[in-house]
Amino acid sequence: MVSSVSVKKTIRDMVAGEDGAKPLSDQEIAQSLQGQGLTIARRTVAKYREELGIMPSHQRRLSSKKR
Repeated sequence: MVSSVSVKKTIRDMVAGEDGAKPLSDQEIAQSLQGQGLTIARRTVAKYREELGIMPSHQRRLSSKKR
């Protein structure tokens, strides 16, 4: 059993370290977490991402182009 707080921290760290030109999708984040032994659905990743105030990948890609 893994707490949602630790999963959210992992998601936040993954998004912080991503390539701005090719941000990670919710599905890619879910697959990466599964590779770490955490079975999390894509919908759960999307829910946690929204709770953290992180934009969807297409919006993160657009915001990185504006910089």
